[in-house]
Amino acid sequence: MASNDDKADNSGQSDAPRAEELYPLVQPFQSESLAVSSVHSLYVEQSGNPNGFPVLFLHGGPGSQTRPEHRRYFDPEFYRAILFDQRGCGRSTPAGCIEENTTWHLVEDIEAIRRKLGINKWLLFGGSWGSTLALAYATTCPQHVAGMILRGVFLASHSELDWYLDGLRNFVPEAWEMLANGSASDLIQRYHVDVNHDEPIHAAEAARRWVAYENSVMAIGAASQPSAQIDGSAVLSRARVQLHYLAADCFLRADELMERAGAVVAPTIIVQGRSDMVCPPVTAYELSKRLPEAQLRIVEQAGHAASGARLAHVLRCAADDMRDRMRKVR
Repeated sequence: MASNDDKADNSGQSDAPRAEELYPLVQPFQSESLAVSSVHSLYVEQSGNPNGFPVLFLHGGPGSQTRPEHRRYFDPEFYRAILFDQRGCGRSTPAGCIEENTTWHLVEDIEAIRRKLGINKWLLFGGSWGSTLALAYATTCPQHVAGMILRGVFLASHSELDWYLDGLRNFVPEAWEMLANGSASDLIQRYHVDVNHDEPIHAAEAARRWVAYENSVMAIGAASQPSAQIDGSAVLSRARVQLHYLAADCFLRADELMERAGAVVAPTIIVQGRSDMVCPPVTAYELSKRLPEAQLRIVEQAGHAASGARLAHVLRCAADDMRDRMRKVR
């Protein structure tokens, strides 16, 4: 939940991991635009070892995108790291498009990428909304999942969304008041309509308010505000995609992923910040009891954003631990 992959942590620690906590930044050895329908083409990149063990990075949101820093969790000598921007996101085209854009379209896209790259089994690495998507794929195609690393678990339940839009108002009342803009009723549906308004100025202003609330929530307890800046058109695209998903309960039945989780027998490491205000630890805890091969790693004094130093370190260690397990799979 929330476009959190490039935000400041909410624990009061330094925003950026120290150099030794992650692997050095590497450049992709291949990037391409992959057509997955008559409407959508996906930006897909690969970095690290071309003959290495494949790991798929699933970005947050819905509506966010991949960034160069996301390559740094993975040992470039062992992993073949695959990053892609989901439909309507980042460098995928058309930007902000919500036509033919559902969770299950994204699951089909992951399969299209797997087949295109000639991969049998891969490791999934997803945080927040990326954890939702990882579970949706893993419960659909378990035979192709060698393992998972999940962070800041979000399962698109009504209770999680109620917390995001109602519970968190107690911590950022001024930001919530700006979001409500005079009416607290059915904010998701209202903003879903507003960001798709025929009048561009009206749509852009609604998107700005929606993303401003998200930024305020992500900054709770942080020493400084999030540093990532995006232009107006990108704000509108991100808000349109995110609200398209949230207005439809992310195209999932109530408790669907939790009920299906028992079918995933691949080893899983769940990394969860104890002070995660966006996706509270209870969801990760309950999921860890449903996944047969799950290990829950609670990170004290860490929040939601993967860019926070404590979470970044534990996530890199999780990828290293999976590296040692995956050596036995190859």
